[in-house]
Amino acid sequence: MSVTITGNADPREAQAYVEYLEKKYNRKLETLDVNIDGEYADLNYKFTNVPFERIRRITGYLVGTMDHWNDAKTAEEADRVKHSLGGENGQMEQLS
Repeated sequence: MSVTITGNADPREAQAYVEYLEKKYNRKLETLDVNIDGEYADLNYKFTNVPFERIRRITGYLVGTMDHWNDAKTAEEADRVKHSLGGENGQMEQLS
């Protein structure tokens, strides 16, 4: 993590900001820029990316992947009609 302090601030104060932000948002900070101007402190921060798994609704079920499906459910997914918003060649349909 990168912490930059601009102005007259103690490193313990910057650490207190780190702890406050990580506790408040329940995420890890990637960068923190503390700008002290008199009695005001401007905090510019960025959190680390949160990994996520895509969840889709397929055949009435919310799923991430189809790895654990049996043959019947896999066949049901293969037979379903797949809709798209595009026209030919994946292009969006032009409205007149």
